[in-house]
Amino acid sequence: MTSQHIGSSFDSFLDEEGIREEVEVTAVKRVLAWQICEAMKEQNLTKTMMAKRMMTSRAQLDRLLDPENDKVQLDTIRRGAAAVGRKLRLELA
Repeated sequence: MTSQHIGSSFDSFLDEEGIREEVEVTAVKRVLAWQICEAMKEQNLTKTMMAKRMMTSRAQLDRLLDPENDKVQLDTIRRGAAAVGRKLRLELA
């Protein structure tokens, strides 16, 4: 059985399937959640401590750290990054 996608790029495959944007958004959110979690571990921050630094609730922090939740506002991500001493950088390509 031959694949219709042999020789094509992964981006082309995602485009053909009509899921490229969805996959990219999910990937970005997963990386951001992972980076914040890793920074919390490095600093020995509990979720309670982190929520306090962000001046938010544990529930909102849980949404930020949930790699599947891509409905988190940029300001929440920015505050999460700042709480662990990082900056959020965005660009249009």
